[in-house]
Amino acid sequence: MRRVLVTGADGSIGRAAVDGLQAAGYVVTGLSLRYDHASTADRSLVGDARSADDVSTALADVDAVLHLAAIPHPSLGTPEEVFENNVAATFNVLAQAGQRGIGRVVIASSINAFGVPMNVNEVEPAYYPLDEEVEADIADAYSLSKSVDEQSARMAWRRWGTDVIALRFPLVKDRADLLRFAARAESDPKTMAREGWAYLDLRDGVRAIIAALESTAPGAHVVGLAADDILIDRKTDELLREYAPDVPLRRPVEGRASLVDTTRAQQLLGFRPRYSIHDQAVSAMTT
Repeated sequence: MRRVLVTGADGSIGRAAVDGLQAAGYVVTGLSLRYDHASTADRSLVGDARSADDVSTALADVDAVLHLAAIPHPSLGTPEEVFENNVAATFNVLAQAGQRGIGRVVIASSINAFGVPMNVNEVEPAYYPLDEEVEADIADAYSLSKSVDEQSARMAWRRWGTDVIALRFPLVKDRADLLRFAARAESDPKTMAREGWAYLDLRDGVRAIIAALESTAPGAHVVGLAADDILIDRKTDELLREYAPDVPLRRPVEGRASLVDTTRAQQLLGFRPRYSIHDQAVSAMTT
């Protein structure tokens, strides 16, 4: 694998991924609807991930694909716009990559793919820690689009033999932005209870992306990600007793332990997070 196509290359994760891939020795083709920031990609293209022509051009000489292009929140468009954009873009990228014989695609899914965090109804997760098999309850177009994207990944593998990893990202930001989100969440912890106060440092997000691109695991896989701890500077069990007392806890949690089960990321990708919002030091756990 030498050249990687990154769609959504001018998004916050996209820019960091392009930089990280370039630093790791890959050459990068970037595709974005527009560029509001300078890109380190050696080949930057303006185009739409829904466009057959734009994606076909972007896939020239590409060995693997990182698909990040999406409307990232249900408030950023009508339900029809959010769903149609995200699903069409993902299917187009997967189909064209598959038809070209590109063997590895990594797509951005979301912790919201199981629907509960953004659900307009008073629902709670079936259990904690959240894993990739947690029961879905979807009531918004964005969460639905991510769930469908995961099904599209499985279809691409079955139809064209493309190995696909769908990374279920939680809140992913750099440290400064995480601190701002943490301050808001600590003022009202209930707002993040249904996603288990999960987050991931942007640097770990890039590390997970590279691990997924370099994985040799065959098939189509959904992989949950999160830091080893929660965003809020409180004990996890105390938060659960206060904000989710009726949600079953499948294993004990100590301190600020995460409520996302990342076993699959560890076993399939060899990935464990290094960074915590609560400590600038790198943890002892490395890939």
